Amino acid sequence: MAKPHYRLTKDGLQNVVSGMGTSRDKGFLAQYTMPVDDPAQYLAAYKSSRIIARAIDLPAEDSCREWREWQAESTDITKIEAEEKRLDVRGKMFEARRLARLMGGAAIVIGTGDKDLMKPLDPDKIGKGGVKYLTILSRQSITASEPEDDVTLPGYGKPRLWTVNTRMAGAMQIHPSRLVIQHGVAPLADDAGYDAHDGWGGSVLPGMIDNLRRVDEGAANVNSLLYEAKVDVLKVDGLMNNLQSRGQAYEAEILRRMTLAATAKGINGMLLLDALEDYQQKSASFGGLPDVMDRFMQLASAAVGIPMTLFFMQSPGGLNATGESDVRNYYDRIRVQQTLHMEPSMSALDECLIRSALGERPTGLHYNWRPLWQPTAKERAEVGKISAETMKIALEMDAVSPESAGSALVNALTESGAFPGLEGYAEEFPKDRTSGDDDDDPSDGQDVTQ
Repeated sequence: MAKPHYRLTKDGLQNVVSGMGTSRDKGFLAQYTMPVDDPAQYLAAYKSSRIIARAIDLPAEDSCREWREWQAESTDITKIEAEEKRLDVRGKMFEARRLARLMGGAAIVIGTGDKDLMKPLDPDKIGKGGVKYLTILSRQSITASEPEDDVTLPGYGKPRLWTVNTRMAGAMQIHPSRLVIQHGVAPLADDAGYDAHDGWGGSVLPGMIDNLRRVDEGAANVNSLLYEAKVDVLKVDGLMNNLQSRGQAYEAEILRRMTLAATAKGINGMLLLDALEDYQQKSASFGGLPDVMDRFMQLASAAVGIPMTLFFMQSPGGLNATGESDVRNYYDRIRVQQTLHMEPSMSALDECLIRSALGERPTGLHYNWRPLWQPTAKERAEVGKISAETMKIALEMDAVSPESAGSALVNALTESGAFPGLEGYAEEFPKDRTSGDDDDDPSDGQDVTQ
């Protein structure tokens, strides 16, 4: 008797019996392909769909909304902030971020008045008022030269020069150090297959536009279905035979008959029919459509990376749900964009900005990104109270001097937003209240009662 022949098969991601993972599987040939870069389609989608426009604009707005907070002497901070306002740094960065997300890239030209723009920009040579202007260029307005192929240089893999095509001056070449380059999807390092040689990344839309389009299409289909929500059906005896035998005369007669019936029904609610005619009314069901639309919105929100409470302005679902954790997670993602992408790309601009505002570069000067989550008035008051109590304990323990404690407390209360403008009032307050004549002080030897 021959022994039975056993054959081992895999039963993991590949299952011969069910066909999963084999050529019998309907999804066996599914694969990801490189998206087609179509700027015209991106622009059309941005202008025609407010959902797509919000997906582009909202992260760019939030990355620049609260902006940053300089850490330096108060007089230096005032000058730097005034220089930022003069050059509209925040507005230019927002516009560059928006263009980069939509089209894949944008650049800001740091205008210093130099005639030879092909030379590297040296921030140390920037004097007070040295930054003259900031100009935004879209990806279509500026092209990159061949990348640097010397691995020992800091700019390896990046364009050696950029070329701006102008109608009046023709082609103008600019050194990369004079540009603030912003990407939508940052290019992968040393990835020629992703067109990294052109100096740009990609638009954020290819990975999300299908999910966003489904929301627009679903809403349009539901709106079209509303016209079919109620359909009147009138059955006429011998309709087809009469149409064939009597032709257009009967057709006109039947249309006049239906118009008369609809008019009578619309005026007095009464429908007059022949005994052989049958009237019915069909109604469409919308029971499952809200769930379908909700799923489309969830997929779109996940693809964009913005919680539904912000993206669709929708109240959070569930008992006692506030959506606070989702919003905080989204703000954490924006902080990653600020620290990993915006801050490095703005380093040369910031060095020029500091020198243009102050005429020099003080040591230790830096900035922090302001938090996007804004506390309520009650929360700010609680922070101020805790700060005051903490400083009081430090004074009682002789851990700090009264002058240091007062200065630190004023700064903490001002930064927390509990007492805006407190620093200005503190500067006007006399630092030594015991100096000078005081009518309530009998130590001056005079009788205050005279």
